[in-house]
Amino acid sequence: MEVKTSLLDNMIGVGDMVLLEPLSEDSFIANLRNRFDHNEIYTYIGSVVISMNPYRSLPIFTPEKVEEYRNRNFYELSPHIYALADEAYRSLRDQDKDQCILITGESGAGKTEASKLVMSYVAAVCGKGQEVNKVKEQLLQSNPVLEAFGNAKTVRNDNSSRFGKYMDIEFDFKGDPLGGVISNYLLEKSRVVKQPRGERNFHIFYQLLSGASDDTLKKLKLDRDFSKYNYLSLDSAAVNGLDDAANFRTVRNAMQIVGFMEDEVQSVLELVAAVLKLGNIEFKPESRCNGNDESRIRDKNDLKEMCELLGTEQTVLERAFSYRTVEAKQEKVCTTLNVAQAYYARDALAKNLYSRLFSWLVTRINESIKAAPKSRHKVMGVLDIYGFEIFEENSFEQFIINYCNEKLQQIFIELTLREEQEEYVREGIEWTNIEYFNNAIICDLIENHQNGILAMLDEECLRPGTVTDETFLDKLNTICAEHLHFESRLSKSSKFLTDHSLPHNCFRIQHYAGKVLYRAEGFVDKNNDLLYRDLSQAMYKANHSLMKQLFPEGNPAKVNLKRPPTAGFQFRHSVGTLMRNLQTKNPNYIRCIKPNDKKASHIFTDSLVCHQVRYLGLMENVRVRRAGYAFRQAYEPCLERYKMLCKRTWPHWRGPAREGVEVLMADLTVPAEEFSFGRSKVFIRNPRTLFFLEERRRQCLQDLATLIQKIYRGWKCRSHFLLLKKSQIVVAAWYRRYAQQNKYKRIKSATTVVQSYTRGWQARKLLRELKYQKRCEEAVTTISAYWHGTQARRELRRLKEEARRKHAVAVIWAYWKGLKVRREYRKFFRANAGKKIYNFTIQRIMQKYFLGLKSTMPSMSPIDKSWPVKPYLFLDGVHSELRRIFHLWRCKKYRSEFTEEKKAVFEEKLEASEIFKDKKALYASSVSQPFMGDYLEISKNPKYQKLNSAMDEKVLLADVVNKINRANGKGTARIFLLTKNSVVLADQKTGQVKASVPLPDLTSVSVSTQSDGFFALKLKEGSASAIKGDFLLSSEHLIEIITKLHRTGATAADSEQLNIDISDEFLVQFKHDKVCVKFIQGAPKNGNSVSCKRKNNRLLEVSVPSTV
Repeated sequence: MEVKTSLLDNMIGVGDMVLLEPLSEDSFIANLRNRFDHNEIYTYIGSVVISMNPYRSLPIFTPEKVEEYRNRNFYELSPHIYALADEAYRSLRDQDKDQCILITGESGAGKTEASKLVMSYVAAVCGKGQEVNKVKEQLLQSNPVLEAFGNAKTVRNDNSSRFGKYMDIEFDFKGDPLGGVISNYLLEKSRVVKQPRGERNFHIFYQLLSGASDDTLKKLKLDRDFSKYNYLSLDSAAVNGLDDAANFRTVRNAMQIVGFMEDEVQSVLELVAAVLKLGNIEFKPESRCNGNDESRIRDKNDLKEMCELLGTEQTVLERAFSYRTVEAKQEKVCTTLNVAQAYYARDALAKNLYSRLFSWLVTRINESIKAAPKSRHKVMGVLDIYGFEIFEENSFEQFIINYCNEKLQQIFIELTLREEQEEYVREGIEWTNIEYFNNAIICDLIENHQNGILAMLDEECLRPGTVTDETFLDKLNTICAEHLHFESRLSKSSKFLTDHSLPHNCFRIQHYAGKVLYRAEGFVDKNNDLLYRDLSQAMYKANHSLMKQLFPEGNPAKVNLKRPPTAGFQFRHSVGTLMRNLQTKNPNYIRCIKPNDKKASHIFTDSLVCHQVRYLGLMENVRVRRAGYAFRQAYEPCLERYKMLCKRTWPHWRGPAREGVEVLMADLTVPAEEFSFGRSKVFIRNPRTLFFLEERRRQCLQDLATLIQKIYRGWKCRSHFLLLKKSQIVVAAWYRRYAQQNKYKRIKSATTVVQSYTRGWQARKLLRELKYQKRCEEAVTTISAYWHGTQARRELRRLKEEARRKHAVAVIWAYWKGLKVRREYRKFFRANAGKKIYNFTIQRIMQKYFLGLKSTMPSMSPIDKSWPVKPYLFLDGVHSELRRIFHLWRCKKYRSEFTEEKKAVFEEKLEASEIFKDKKALYASSVSQPFMGDYLEISKNPKYQKLNSAMDEKVLLADVVNKINRANGKGTARIFLLTKNSVVLADQKTGQVKASVPLPDLTSVSVSTQSDGFFALKLKEGSASAIKGDFLLSSEHLIEIITKLHRTGATAADSEQLNIDISDEFLVQFKHDKVCVKFIQGAPKNGNSVSCKRKNNRLLEVSVPSTV
């Protein structure tokens, strides 16, 4: 059986106030306190949600909670704001009914957070997609922008909305958001210029000064110090829990997501800065000759900076603060302003500038989030507006706020009764008229076009002559004195004359939520909301991008002499439009209550909550809902919940659900007057009947739980017994197996022991036989060895004896031979002694010479010319020959250590020596310089990457040379490249190839005998390369270039030997002319460098510094 939850399950207190029994104000508040203490902050009154502000985060707004309440019946789960949001969204999506969610409550009750929760829930449960997600993100991100510019810290709330907001969210037929439209009501613009003690100005001022970068503040001419601005209160500048810097970054990001351009954001910040600067403008009195006082600006620095921000002329604005022009038909009258009037004009400009900027922001957001004008859209409206306000001092703002709440209460009662009546008619239940307090008489007192308070206020403002708050109050006392809901100390009714709680300059209105005392002071000025035309025109003349949009009445070409509509008239018109809009939609209500004034969690102040319950009309709401039937439920869930109370419906009812409910009610003997059957629902009149059903259900559930426990325990014991039995069989089987295995192991072990003893006896017997056989074989071997040894020793003795005899014969023969030789030698010894002594002496001298030469041998370097001094003259030839042989051997050893690259370098050096030694003066300085070849590192240098890729062959030499111009003798830098088959000249800067000459086209190279680097490449006549003539070049590595050219030309198979012409005067072919290049020694003008100068058409003279 599927288990379903309900509002009535595990209920703390009463979840729906309609079911509260007994119903009284004390029991109502006690129920709220009980649920608040258990973190149940939501309670229902039928379809109305009461929301208590917990002043802390609770784990009831997670994505899991969103999924839990998604597509669930309103009463299926415990009370939650998500249930109301889901009910409204599903009605809009599935039933095509436009919805509105009305959120009311006083400041600090959590209205703004409630609207955010509703919007976030709708965004979470609607469709997905890139465009849909973008629309949702824009709708959600509009809140931080409006909160920054429209919210402020008050004594009751750190993030209090100081304006009313109504947002229409438009959906398509699938329920996906398409866009929205925001309407704002009555921004508290007086807060811009003055804040009550303990409160702040709007958030954006503090966020800008705290979070903007230093560069931004410099551009806006602002300083981070709050104390430098008169419009910012200092006692509450810093608020615990508010990070203004982080919030500023959030606002900037939100504006970007909504669609504000960067220049628009900068323009908005400039206007905010201008308001701050405007508050610092102070005035001083100045007397005129006619005795009138006029005002002058005390310090013009702030005025100058403000004018720079707005792009207006300083003199124009300064005059607007000092003079006022009044136009009547064709006449203009210019009057001076005193200091008080100047301050009034300044504050009026600040309030209008900020309020119009706020309205422009709302309009701009609407442009970004509005839906495309296609077919009809489904609409869900969310209204977040001030709650009923009763302060110690109530003024014009509280009056029109309470008027708005009166209208909302009126439409609330009307729509609630209409909803009740429609449901009764729909279900076929007889409708009985419900008596309730109709506050239409209060609304008429305020908004009546003839005798209403707002109409009289407008009439007083437009009346010529002296108009004051006292004259307005006198008019009220005259016209409204007999009204039942109007009280005044000065009225004609004598019953208030002795009421000392009612001051003379005040009046009192009996609202639906209680009596409110209003101070008449300021009503006329605040209703006028007058901005001098001079200031409007000064603002219109500004070059700022927004000024002409904010002050269109300042256009001199469209001067309107009519007085602008009053604040009260505008608000009454807006409220009327709002009411007409709400009456076209299905309403959903959220009543927000704050539990205490300390903004602290876990504190519930009964008196404060009672006050809010009264002025929100919650008790009236409960009475209206209970006037008919207190509880209603569809037949299917009702039967599903209570079917266990009747044996005929338990556990399954096979017929229609209504018949099952009828059987159930008849079996329980519920009185017929306590319930009625509708077409799809059963209606229960008294909560006691519902609680009777719940109590019977609870008892039945206990009995069912006992039965289930009994069956479960029996099943568990049987299962346990069967498990033990099965386990015993398994254990016995395993034990028998174990015993048989052990018996088998013992028999196997005994058999193994007997087998081992038998095999051991047989092995020992065999071992004894083998040992005996081995001893016999060893005895035979030993005897044989001894016998052979005896025979060998006998033979050895015989051989030794024979050898001694032979040795004795040889010794005797040797002595005899020696004696014979000595006798013969004596005859010749004296004749040959000198020669032998000489040869011996020479031999000893040569031995000593060679040993001495070994210790004094020179180093292995081929260039080491040292050699030991010859000790004897007769060794002169040998000494020289040995020196030559050692040098040749040393050179051979040195050459054997050469690599192929080093060998090639030395070969080039050798070839250079053969070509230039004793012929070219530059050669001597080139000997010590190694030939590097690639001086430009052309393969690695990215500058020459393009040139390197153009070369098809390996580059043997790369260097920068100067190509000599035949016209003036000046040089141009060129890249000289040498490959195996050609010579290439390229531009040094661009790498572009200028000339490519194949080596076979080179006939000879001409150089001078001097120390210069000039050389001429002479080309073969008639070749393609010789069209422009020969090349006269200059290089610091001339010796290397000529040598490599000579070697490369000699190794090429198809080229002849390259001739090297070394002469101080040679001819060079330049196109069609032959020019003689002549080298002379001298002192050139530019130091020690070589200079080239053209003497005539046939002579090019090169001056080379003389070498010392």
